Amino acid sequence: MAVTSDCESIVVSIGGTEQTLSRREAVALQSQIGDALVERREFFRTAGVHREDGSYEVTRRGADSSGNAKVFENFTEVKRLYDRLPDEFGAEAVGRTGITGSRRHMMVRHFAEHPNFDCEITSRSPLTVQKTTPAADVEREVPASAD
Repeated sequence: MAVTSDCESIVVSIGGTEQTLSRREAVALQSQIGDALVERREFFRTAGVHREDGSYEVTRRGADSSGNAKVFENFTEVKRLYDRLPDEFGAEAVGRTGITGSRRHMMVRHFAEHPNFDCEITSRSPLTVQKTTPAADVEREVPASAD
């Protein structure tokens, strides 16, 4: 990818294709890209925020205090946390990863609500989630690398 400019236009080259934009179009595109990078998805009880710095924040939906949020370096870190959890887990298992207090329950709910995590709530008291695709099955689905 390459971007060049002169006084009147911006030329964006991606994969051998060039697009010439006016400065006004480039500013609009910049705004739209910024909006896409900073995305907030609300679920039933939780929300996930892809922040401008690349981090991912899980919050209680509608809450405005930091006690109701957990910030991860990026979304990949959240996926790694989920992958390390057992096939059935609750707040106690999440707590063993270093997440404390009510954030443990918030994370269990977020995993159950977010479509990228294949699990569902099986008990509300205590709050428990069951992975619908066990880790052993996921490992079997990964094709061997062609060396």
